[in-house]
Amino acid sequence: MLVGRHTVVKKCHWTHMALTQKRFCYKCKFYGIASHRCVQMSPSALWCWNACLHCWRARPQDIGISWDETKLLWVDDPEYIAKGSIEAQREILSGYKGHPKVDPRMYEEALNPKHVAISLTGEPVLYPRLSELIEIYHKMGMTTFLVTRGVRPDVLANLDEEPTQLYVSIEAWDKKSYEYFNKPLVPRAWELTLETLELLPSFSCPTVVRITLVKSFNMHEEALKGFAKLMEIAQPTYIEVKAYMYLGYSRNRLKPSDMPKHEEVLDFAKKLGELIGYNILSQQIASRVVLLSKLDKPIRVGEGCPGAWKKWREEWESEEAEYKLAKES
Repeated sequence: MLVGRHTVVKKCHWTHMALTQKRFCYKCKFYGIASHRCVQMSPSALWCWNACLHCWRARPQDIGISWDETKLLWVDDPEYIAKGSIEAQREILSGYKGHPKVDPRMYEEALNPKHVAISLTGEPVLYPRLSELIEIYHKMGMTTFLVTRGVRPDVLANLDEEPTQLYVSIEAWDKKSYEYFNKPLVPRAWELTLETLELLPSFSCPTVVRITLVKSFNMHEEALKGFAKLMEIAQPTYIEVKAYMYLGYSRNRLKPSDMPKHEEVLDFAKKLGELIGYNILSQQIASRVVLLSKLDKPIRVGEGCPGAWKKWREEWESEEAEYKLAKES
């Protein structure tokens, strides 16, 4: 759903799963983010500095058109965006009120979100008032996870308000692989990404490097060693090693066989952890993701699954239950 001129909100698959099946995404398991109370949005719907092969959206290059994707044409007020994104989420979820499988209490909680994932599409750091937007969400009592490709270290270095958690997504391990897979639209994008990784240790909030694994591209020994070098530079609080998912318009660029199995993701994560001294803290099989860190346990920044479902949560978080659910999905 469009909010203003350049912001979008989209219901996450896991918001639906949480409401109808009481199954929560890995951010709940790892960090305490309740999926039914999470707004998935981006203040930069159509603007990005990369044309990545695994991007789920149709890019102008895919359909034979072109425009300047490097900067927003308008700049809406951050307070308008924050309030509008919550109103949009409520409108999107309005139909769940009468759903026979939705607990009324969970529905009411969903209408009052507690978390914002600034990550849906485009490059969020291209919105020039991002710091103000994050601050407004925090004043509203919400947590924020900001996801970026790391091409604007200048923006990140000058945030007056840090997000609750900062993500940098990568798939490439050197300039050559980056130019091939991420297809930058601006010069020096790889060098800018390296600057962002060098910047991460200066943040006071937890930082995450998310490595998306694409079976035909970056699961070999050279990539493993390249990622290890990058992690030594970034020293993130966490590393999320996650499988590429064959979704959206990426199906016109990649193949179903490019999705690694969870066991393959886990094996890669173990090897990476051994190289850099990070341990496996957790995993979620349904999303094919493994969490690495030097911490003993993840920092819980949200309230997690509601107390009424504590017993269910404990059962669901067991590996045996996860494998069963993943098979059924």
